[in-house]
Amino acid sequence: MQDYGFERIGRRLFAEHLVGGNFGNISVRDGEKGFFVKRTGAYLDDPGDPVFVPFSGEVPKDASSEYRVHLAVYKKTAYKAIVHAHPQYAVAASLVSDEIRPLDSEGIMFCPLIPVIAGVPGTQRLADAVAGMMQHHKLVIAQGHGTFAGGATLDEAFQLTSLAEHACRVLAFRKMFR
Repeated sequence: MQDYGFERIGRRLFAEHLVGGNFGNISVRDGEKGFFVKRTGAYLDDPGDPVFVPFSGEVPKDASSEYRVHLAVYKKTAYKAIVHAHPQYAVAASLVSDEIRPLDSEGIMFCPLIPVIAGVPGTQRLADAVAGMMQHHKLVIAQGHGTFAGGATLDEAFQLTSLAEHACRVLAFRKMFR
């Protein structure tokens, strides 16, 4: 299998404290057949071999618990890569707002609106909600759960994930200094 950068991006997610433990997952589309996703329970900084999930057919038992979201997003969008992380400030912000409007220059430039959606992790309802919103936004936050970012590459999806956390930190610090 080709090296899609799972370990490199996983290490960056850990280094920036955007995930903890074996939480979060990443995936890369493999043409029109399906996608590769992190194994359930695997750590992002040492993911081992990703699992192939076909667009139609049986899903391997060791695919990430959020494979439904990845599958739904790939079926409804042209994204080639998805990063799902649990950034602390973004998760906290999602508990008090149904949308995030960054105030920092990078946030305003690259993602002026980050929608917050509801849904139980691992469910088809969450998958449908995320995929529907990601038809119009590269980045969403599942309320109380974490971010989902799509891009042409894992690097782009990672960058949006990092941007969400930075924007939410700035918003939190702004409230502190008022």
